Amino acid sequence: MSAAATFDFAGQQFQMLADRALFWPRHGALIVADLHLEKASWYAALGQPLPPYDSHDTLDRLAALAAETGARAIWCLGDSFHDRGAAERIVPAVAERLFGQAASAKLLWIAGNHDGLSGGAWGGEVADELVIDGIVFRHQSLPHETRPEVSGHFHPKLRLNIRGRHVSRPCFAGDGQRLILPAFGALTGGLAVEDAVIAANFSGAYEAMLVARGRRLCFPCPGRAADDATASRALAVR
Repeated sequence: MSAAATFDFAGQQFQMLADRALFWPRHGALIVADLHLEKASWYAALGQPLPPYDSHDTLDRLAALAAETGARAIWCLGDSFHDRGAAERIVPAVAERLFGQAASAKLLWIAGNHDGLSGGAWGGEVADELVIDGIVFRHQSLPHETRPEVSGHFHPKLRLNIRGRHVSRPCFAGDGQRLILPAFGALTGGLAVEDAVIAANFSGAYEAMLVARGRRLCFPCPGRAADDATASRALAVR
């Protein structure tokens, strides 16, 4: 299986996967955000041709994780398609893969700000959000939400300087109340996890998290209340 680290969130046990996804064993649910399928074809329509393989690459990784985890359900937390016209450009081979994935694991599309989804899309179901075991799953975090919340939208990335070399990796951002997933899609960019736009979703300090060799590495983020450029960053391994 893709390197995974078990951790507790909102009284539930989850697995954080190295390949930018969550797995919830209790419900057999593989949880991803921001696939941005058909992004390359969107660029091509604007006169910027890119190799048209991003959707296949993303679905390859999704299928592999579903098989490895034995997922009974796949929850996609919004912006699964890059734009509202993606359905008109999607090629038959990609559509067939989506129908096939929906046949092997219950596919739920949480609507995002890009999607333009319609009910029953490609064999899946569409919802604005999902609430299960007291946890809200939606596309974009609502800062005033009082329930535990899992979301996407912001594409957090952790940027470090290691031995004089700049390293940037997609990461999770979270505290005891909220968890923001990294973008899963092949052609997705990212926003620095300490950016004020991400920090605004947390009431105070939070953590940037990623998985390496089966361990969850946690890097503290001071949150919107702090602005100390000289502050040191400690690393916790969990």
